[in-house]
Amino acid sequence: MKNIIGVRFKKLGKIYFFNPKSLRVRKGDKVIVETAQGEEYGEVMIPNRWVEDDKIVSPLKKVIRIANYRDHKHYDECRKKEKEAYDVCLKKIKEHKLDMTLTDVEYKFDNSKILFHFTADGRIDFRELVKDLAAIYKTRIELRQIGVRDEVKKIGGNGVCGRELCCCSFLSDFETVSIKMAKEQNMSLNPSKISGNCGRLMCCLKYENDVYEEKLKKLPNIGAIVKTEDGEGEVDSIETLKERVRVKIKDNEGDYFYKRYDAKDIKVIKDSMAEKIDQEELEHKKELEELEKLEKQDKRD
Repeated sequence: MKNIIGVRFKKLGKIYFFNPKSLRVRKGDKVIVETAQGEEYGEVMIPNRWVEDDKIVSPLKKVIRIANYRDHKHYDECRKKEKEAYDVCLKKIKEHKLDMTLTDVEYKFDNSKILFHFTADGRIDFRELVKDLAAIYKTRIELRQIGVRDEVKKIGGNGVCGRELCCCSFLSDFETVSIKMAKEQNMSLNPSKISGNCGRLMCCLKYENDVYEEKLKKLPNIGAIVKTEDGEGEVDSIETLKERVRVKIKDNEGDYFYKRYDAKDIKVIKDSMAEKIDQEELEHKKELEELEKLEKQDKRD
């Protein structure tokens, strides 16, 4: 068993484990920790906890100390310098006529490096920009290109649900989402309705996906031939969460009627596994393919 604490360096950033040694900390405490890039100032999200050795990637970096007044003051100074560096970098970008959008500046706590985050459609030759910034700040400069999701996370905003974006309020990691998830949840396959502010598939498509996948295993596909208490019929539609199906049945006079049944009350006679052809999907086929392509590209990046 190992004694660990969880520390986060940015709002909604990942939580990293550290070895607190003999220190006892509480949630919300600010600490100075040792990282691969030098000393960092972070907030304790998980106080002292004992965990099994096989659940920890060793070796753990150490907690140097609980942040003192001087550390807090230096941290605040770094935040002020970031705002100044942001304005300076914007000016230099215009001077060099670079097609890039500066999104954020990060001063390392130990003053070893300044990170400039930006977005751009393609590759940017920013070597001259780096030289100018290095000449001004006399320290290591790093320009890092980020994706559109990270950009929106930094900017903020509200989603179509009216609430603050998930990535800006609680989501620390971006999980892979797909058009298939929207299909399984019977959502509109209009790209404008299943895309977020970043222009990618909405992260919330992932939240209930496991539940839908589990329930769909218990349900026949649309077009399946089933036996009901009213006779044989064809599955016309499904209500996944309720585990109900609507069946199209032919009566004795040759007319059709529709009736809903619980999945447990019907018996599948033939299930062709044929996918339902969604007219909306056909109308937006090119846009959906492009959206799927962008998702795969983001995953590779």
